[in-house]
Amino acid sequence: MSAFNKFKASVPIAFSNNLYITLVRGMPGTRRSHRHILEALRLRKCNRTVMQYNTPTVRGMIKQVKRLVVVETEEMYKGRKENEAKHQALRPPIVVSHLPTSVTDSSK
Repeated sequence: MSAFNKFKASVPIAFSNNLYITLVRGMPGTRRSHRHILEALRLRKCNRTVMQYNTPTVRGMIKQVKRLVVVETEEMYKGRKENEAKHQALRPPIVVSHLPTSVTDSSK
């Protein structure tokens, strides 16, 4: 089992009020019923995330298309977004002094 699948398997989605569902694989080549499920979940493009309430109906739909989506709880989603924002934040510029060394120091 890969680390990503192990991570997905360890997520306790039953106790979260909101689920953040991200489509990570494309729809071409999937079954028609899976495409209908993804459309019902409002997932139309790759790497798009939607928030759905945690109900048995939504969990059943997620179970049908689990190889196409990644499910996160609200805390996990907010933590990931904070890390992405921190990574993309502007960093202070590097200041380099281009002043020549003094003439008296170079003659010695």
